[in-house]
Amino acid sequence: MNQQSLMVQGCTSDAGKSTLVAALCRILKRRGIRVAPFKPQNMALNSAVTEDGGEIGRAQALQALAAGLAPHTDFNPVLLKPTTDRKAQVIIQGQVAADLNARDYQAYKPRAMEAVLDSWGRLTQAYEMVLVEGAGSPAEINLRARDIANMGFAEAVDCPVILVADIDRGGVFAHLVGTLELLSPSEQDRVVGFVINRFRGDISLLTSGLEWLEQRTGKPVLGVLPYLHGLFLDAEDAIATDQADKAGARLKVIAPAYPRTSNHNDLDPLRLHPEVDFQWIGPNQAPPPADLVVLPGSKAVRADLDWLRQQGWESYLQRHLRYGGKVIGLCGGYQMLGQQLHDPLGLEGRPGSTPGLGWLAVETTLEAEKQLRNVSGHLALPGAAPMTGYEIHLGVSRGEGLARPVVHLAGERPEGACSADGRVLGSYCHGLFDHPEALAALLGWAGLEGAARVDFAARREADLERLADAVQQALDWPRLAAALPGAPGWPALAAEPREV
Repeated sequence: MNQQSLMVQGCTSDAGKSTLVAALCRILKRRGIRVAPFKPQNMALNSAVTEDGGEIGRAQALQALAAGLAPHTDFNPVLLKPTTDRKAQVIIQGQVAADLNARDYQAYKPRAMEAVLDSWGRLTQAYEMVLVEGAGSPAEINLRARDIANMGFAEAVDCPVILVADIDRGGVFAHLVGTLELLSPSEQDRVVGFVINRFRGDISLLTSGLEWLEQRTGKPVLGVLPYLHGLFLDAEDAIATDQADKAGARLKVIAPAYPRTSNHNDLDPLRLHPEVDFQWIGPNQAPPPADLVVLPGSKAVRADLDWLRQQGWESYLQRHLRYGGKVIGLCGGYQMLGQQLHDPLGLEGRPGSTPGLGWLAVETTLEAEKQLRNVSGHLALPGAAPMTGYEIHLGVSRGEGLARPVVHLAGERPEGACSADGRVLGSYCHGLFDHPEALAALLGWAGLEGAARVDFAARREADLERLADAVQQALDWPRLAAALPGAPGWPALAAEPREV
């Protein structure tokens, strides 16, 4: 097998594939190994703009950061962004290639695989080690034909595989044994071992199960990773609905979790801030009184706006603003706050127009060419706080509201729109809250004067280090080195002392 690569596949979605790859990237980077992440096919509405002007899954951008690299389209050559339950925008090597339903995408997969192997070839030429993340589970029988995301890719490039399972959700032994049983003999042979994720408790109580698993399958358990409380890293797709108990919270912020929410990680700095009580509001949940409402991005803006109205958000927002609350719309949320939304080409659903919420004096038309760029500048608020971010959108907004911008981007390009009364802001800039000074300024605008300074990038970096430390301590490096004798970095790690 190819000793220059290792693929992490999961028994389920959210088993820990993304975080294990990120941890391994950081561990090898520490040892001076030129390592890169790779995910052949990702399905996610959280994405990032790359240095070469394309778009990849957010998890691969995080893994690139762990490896000390700028995000590149080769790290995630196929990205699927669902627009409905049956249709998705297909992005190939960073650029929109097609909008396909599930059946048509099956027929398209050989072309997608060409892009996957093209990117793979470049990465294996440029890096000593490529760490690959699978998607979902390799044991989805209905998806095995023309598979490019899991074992289909691993077989094509002769890549060794680790299977990871989440013990916290229960059934870990059934997950691992069942997944292995459903693989073909050649696929089973390339599985070099198991990793169990999110364990909490006394490890000695798990020992008999680990011994049984190894005897039953003939595969080694390469590590049991601990449950890391409070780990704050970019989620691949699922919205984190957990709420921290913040005794010192002084500002209430809520956001609707509509069906096609995209780039919800924009709001992570609000979730992290010790003085902000942040809450996602899901379907059929009554939104509580709040100081600030943030409308996040959307991959199907008109459909999600219809959903907001059906859920009673329009009347809630009218009341919220009448009593002095503030509203921020990001990307699709910005478009919703305007007067009209036009989709003449049917890019996100049926062709047509939808009235917006009407609090910003702009109209938006969806156009075929997607806007993709990394941006920086300063807020058009007192103090001109610096900001950094990125744009990913189809819409072009026009109208008199643009004369009151939210941001002045580099080159003094005005961006976004503010309402005449100054209580509603809209911007295409994802990452608007990421910079510590921009976050403090926006929280001050919303009513939190003298907000504590929170550096989200520094927290992300610290959590990557914490994750890497935990994984380095938990993995059985001698066994991993024995399974991958030619892999750079493993033998040295195997020689280091390890607490048991």
